[in-house]
Amino acid sequence: MENTETALALDTARQTAKNGVDYFRARDLQVCLQYEEWRNFEAVIAKAMTACANSGAQISNHFVETTKMVTIGSDAQRTAKDYFLSIYACYLIAMNGDPSKPHIAEAQTYFAVQTRRQEQTDALTEQGKRLQLRARVKDANKHLTGAAKAAGVHAYGLFHDAGYRGLYGMGLSAVKQHKRLATKDDLLDHSGRAELAANEFRITQTEQALKKDDVRGQRRAEETHNRVVAKVRRTIAELGGTLPEDLPPEPSIKKLTAKKRKALREKSKEN
Repeated sequence: MENTETALALDTARQTAKNGVDYFRARDLQVCLQYEEWRNFEAVIAKAMTACANSGAQISNHFVETTKMVTIGSDAQRTAKDYFLSIYACYLIAMNGDPSKPHIAEAQTYFAVQTRRQEQTDALTEQGKRLQLRARVKDANKHLTGAAKAAGVHAYGLFHDAGYRGLYGMGLSAVKQHKRLATKDDLLDHSGRAELAANEFRITQTEQALKKDDVRGQRRAEETHNRVVAKVRRTIAELGGTLPEDLPPEPSIKKLTAKKRKALREKSKEN
């Protein structure tokens, strides 16, 4: 984006919260957009709030009322109304601003770009949570396999399939067919956060049961896995949740990992 006078002013006024999210204060944005009177600028904020509500977004997530000390005559100060504004709120304000003001068009372009960047960041954050959860499930499976080995399990495919039958109501190959995944696809690599969380819970609970009940032998281990996990399935149903076999498959976690690496490389180039 071209470094216009307005863009530079907005870059200076932009603040970053502790969680890394960018925001503006309305009084600072007022100056950047060259609104002399607060009452005129607040009228634009009101229009932006209406647009926010009409878009289906929660107003309180983007417009947070606060106060600010402002200077009046003779260097005296008083408390004045202000807002914390998300990037999306600023975009809506710019879109509802006075089109005759030359800075408004520049601000519209600026916040359109910033809003898109924020959307991409939010998407990466959501993907990041899924990546973290998948890594946790993978680690939990290693511990479960270790507990199964200690219990005398030798046919690990049958043991793990007993868990899938308990959670999904069918074996692993049938789950893949139900979700229209290829035979070579890794089910958990195509699972969303809710499905991964259900699997993490069934894995950790089964590991604890094998150890606590001192389970011994292949058949008893399979029965324990299936029994414990069936309770997890019943709990999901009782809570009104979507059963895991009915959750839609997600894009491969491996592709998301590659995409994340690419995004990080592009970000490092920008810096």
